[in-house]
Amino acid sequence: MNIDLPRLSFTFTTPPLLIGGMAMEFYSLRPSGADIDFVITAPDYDRLARQYPDHLKDLYGDLGVCVFEFEIWKSICLFDYDFLAVGALEQDGFRIISLEKLLFLKALGMKVDKYHHDLELLVGRVLQNQYEDHHQR
Repeated sequence: MNIDLPRLSFTFTTPPLLIGGMAMEFYSLRPSGADIDFVITAPDYDRLARQYPDHLKDLYGDLGVCVFEFEIWKSICLFDYDFLAVGALEQDGFRIISLEKLLFLKALGMKVDKYHHDLELLVGRVLQNQYEDHHQR
């Protein structure tokens, strides 16, 4: 997984949480698109927004910094880092949203065709994992 966070010239106090297409790719569900989506803590967001004041985005109250290939959000549907990071997987320099929380996010956006398709992929994986785990007992 090639994610060039040092390109931001920014030090996160809490590892950013990878969500979206790159998380879908991590779980081998589909290839990611061009952008890399993260959720970060409110203090990290405030500092990042000060560093990149010309790259701010407000999507229905979700505040983001969109710079280079990154879309870095303070929240998604107003769900913050602490909520979304539960069960996250640790990587070098960042975390990856859990399969269950990724499923939750895609369910919130299921009226959009792309997210509905992602939701179907995620449900399939969750069921596959459940049956595999059950048969291994």
